[in-house]
Amino acid sequence: MLYDLNLYIIGKLILAAALGGLVGLEREISHKPAGLRTNMLICMGAALFTIISTETVRAFGAGDPARIAAQIIPGIGFIGAGVVIRERGTIIGITSAATIFMVASIGMAVGSGLIATAVFASLLLLGSLVVLGKVEQRFGLHARMMNFRIIAAEAGNLVERVRLIADDLGIEPRHWRADKTERGFLIEFDAEVTVPEERILLRRIGALHVQVEARPVRAVTSI
Repeated sequence: MLYDLNLYIIGKLILAAALGGLVGLEREISHKPAGLRTNMLICMGAALFTIISTETVRAFGAGDPARIAAQIIPGIGFIGAGVVIRERGTIIGITSAATIFMVASIGMAVGSGLIATAVFASLLLLGSLVVLGKVEQRFGLHARMMNFRIIAAEAGNLVERVRLIADDLGIEPRHWRADKTERGFLIEFDAEVTVPEERILLRRIGALHVQVEARPVRAVTSI
C-alpha cells in the first residue's frame, strides 16, 4: 500500500533534490571534490530522514521526532571528513566539507516543512560560494601553495636573509632546501601565500640581487 506516500512528501523530496542539485551544480562547475550527485543525495537523504522521524512519531503517537534527525549531523561529519585532503603541508577541501554540512541542514529544513527557510538558505549559500569566490579570485585573497626557487652566485648569508624576509611577512617556508648547483647557490622552499604576499615576497627577495621564481605546487581549489 502507498498510504504513507502523499504529494506533500513527494514535493519535499523533489525540492530537496532541486536545492541540493543547484548547490552541487555550482560545485561541479568549479571542479570541487563534492559535486552535483553528492550534494543532491545528501540533501535528499537528510530530508528523507527528517520526514521519517516526524511521520514515525505521527503514526505511532510516541517518540522523539528529533531523535533520528539528530543522527544526521555526526553522519554528515564523516562524509565531510572524506573530502578534506592534506597535501604537502596544506589542507584543501574545507569549503566543500562546510558546503556538505550546509546542504544537509537545508535537507533537514525541507523535511521539517520549513520550505521558505530552506530556499532562502540555499540562495544564501549559492551567493556565498559564487560571489565571495569571485571576490577572492579578483583580489587574490585565496592562499595558494607555491614553490619558490632562488639562485645566487654566492651563498654568503643568503639563507638567513631569506628566512628573515619570510618571518617578517609571516610566511612559513616548508620543505626547505639549500644546495650548490652548476647554476649557483640554490634555495628552494614551498609556502602557502596569497597573490599579494607572493608579489611582496618576490620583490623583497629580488632586491637581494638574486634570481627568484615562483610556480604553483598544484592547481588552486577554494576550501
